[in-house]
This record gives sequence, structure tokens and C-alpha cells, in this order.
Amino acid sequence: MDKISFGSKLRQLREEKNISLRELAKRIGVSGAFLSDIELGRRFPSADKLEFLAKEIGVPAEELKQYDFRDEAEAIRNMMFADPKAGLAFRSILQSELSLEEIQKIVSKQKGK
Repeated sequence: MDKISFGSKLRQLREEKNISLRELAKRIGVSGAFLSDIELGRRFPSADKLEFLAKEIGVPAEELKQYDFRDEAEAIRNMMFADPKAGLAFRSILQSELSLEEIQKIVSKQKGK
């Protein structure tokens, strides 16, 4: 899987099909602002809207679902509340000056040990 967000992938696919944001929003029954929020990563579509999106841009819904990280985000959230050490670690990472790429490199090195 590409390292790209759900919204970025959706926008890429929409643009490849030459469908305007407003047109796609109209086709699936949401506002342009809502679809824009999805593409910007501020929101995620419901399961039925994801199905409509997939149909309208001509890709299998499963292809779009692989970019939806809500379940993983919820698991991380639950871990942070369940274990104070995990919460402290995540807060430390977020407050660090490290870029996401640097964090990925550190994690990849740790997995290799």
C-alpha cells in the first residue's frame, strides 16, 4: 500500500477521473464542504458513503478501505488511555521536533533489532 492518506488517495482518484469535488459530492449526497473535509483528512465517510465514493470513481470499495486508518487510530487512543506509559510516549513523540519521516526511520530500526 502507498503511504498516502485516505483523503489524498480519494482526491488523486477523483482528479484522475476528471470529476470536480462539487460534482462528486452531489453524486454521493453530501456537501462540497464535507467532501473537502474528507480529502483534507478532517473527516472520514461513513461506510455507505465510502461505498458510493468507490462506485462513483470506479474503484472497488476495498481499495479505498485500505487507506482508512480509523480502527488503528482508535486502538492507539485506547492504548494511551489504558497505559499511562503509552500515553506519555505518544505525547513525547508529538511534542518532539522529529518529522514523521524521522519517527518512521526510528521505528523501522527498532523493528529490525
